[in-house]
Amino acid sequence: MSAVDMKHILENAAVLKRERSDSQHQPLVGQSWALIFSKSSTRTRVSFEVGIRELGGQSLFLSANDIQLGRGEPIKDTARVLGRMIHGAIIRTFAQSDVEEFAQFSGIPTINALTDEEHPCQILTDIFTFEEKRGPIKGKTVTFIGDGACNVTVSWIFAAAKLDFELRIAAPKAYQPPASILARAGGKVFCTDDIKGAAKGADVLYTDVWVSMGKESESAQRLRDLAGYQINKHIVALGKPGALVMHCLPAYRGKEIDEETFEANAETIFDQAENRLHVQKSILNWIIS
Repeated sequence: MSAVDMKHILENAAVLKRERSDSQHQPLVGQSWALIFSKSSTRTRVSFEVGIRELGGQSLFLSANDIQLGRGEPIKDTARVLGRMIHGAIIRTFAQSDVEEFAQFSGIPTINALTDEEHPCQILTDIFTFEEKRGPIKGKTVTFIGDGACNVTVSWIFAAAKLDFELRIAAPKAYQPPASILARAGGKVFCTDDIKGAAKGADVLYTDVWVSMGKESESAQRLRDLAGYQINKHIVALGKPGALVMHCLPAYRGKEIDEETFEANAETIFDQAENRLHVQKSILNWIIS
């Protein structure tokens, strides 16, 4: 996605949020969209289902366990069937290649609602939330603390280059993003295992769970490795005055963020959650235009 398109989505999301209660904008009238989920979800599922409905369309939730994908049917065959019946698909799954292959063989608009490699809808929402509260993100500093190689971090990396802000990733060396990702994205991205140095003067302090879905077998090791990478009042004090503390949820208090800090910043965090609806409506509007 180009920077121009990203900015268009962010601007349109503000309009859709402001006009939600009396909007007559329903570009999905007469359309049926499938939500194909291999991973469970609260925010992603609800925000997309409500968003599709508010834009005039109908949604069809398909758990991978309820369709032939769960019994080994190739993704390209599922795609060629659904492509003849629905108008668009929203996929939340493990492999990035599944989303790309579905888009290739279905011939319909396909949205990545999360894979093990990327989480673009979340990061567009996070940027929208920041700009709603603090103005343009260009030239600002975002510090991500925790698992620096997770899907959320990777999407932040790509966004930093497109929208010209600095991204600092504070993580143990084994949890820092691959050099190939950094080289592909470009931009002002700095990796360090120094959490205090990364937090100093930051406009945003951001974290995510230490054990993502699919990583449960690594839970004990991850909790040990990442124990020193928690957002708490001491880390917040190092950020710029008024720095936003953000979390894409669900949050595990006492691990990546402590209870006190989470509750002190709950308004921002739950604004993030709500804004998934408005930004994803904007994405839907953009992808069919």
